[in-house]
Amino acid sequence: MPVIARFYGVVIKMYFSQSEHGVPHFHAIYAEYNAVFNIQTLEMIEGDLPSRAQRLVKEWATQYQAEMLEMWNSNLFKRLPGLE
Repeated sequence: MPVIARFYGVVIKMYFSQSEHGVPHFHAIYAEYNAVFNIQTLEMIEGDLPSRAQRLVKEWATQYQAEMLEMWNSNLFKRLPGLE
């Protein structure tokens, strides 16, 4: 699963075989925590993250939602910037 972004200790990863992985989503890993977020709604659909990390992930995902959906639909990997 390729890493598409890193910021403040959070690693964002995404699979690129959507037919095998259901709704468009990405994985956020922070220390020992792991969560899955729906790209379209930006809701956490699985796992857990501390509330601060959740806020950072949602802030980042809001900025790059269109790019992630494009990657999901095209299966083309693209590295995205982190939060600044």
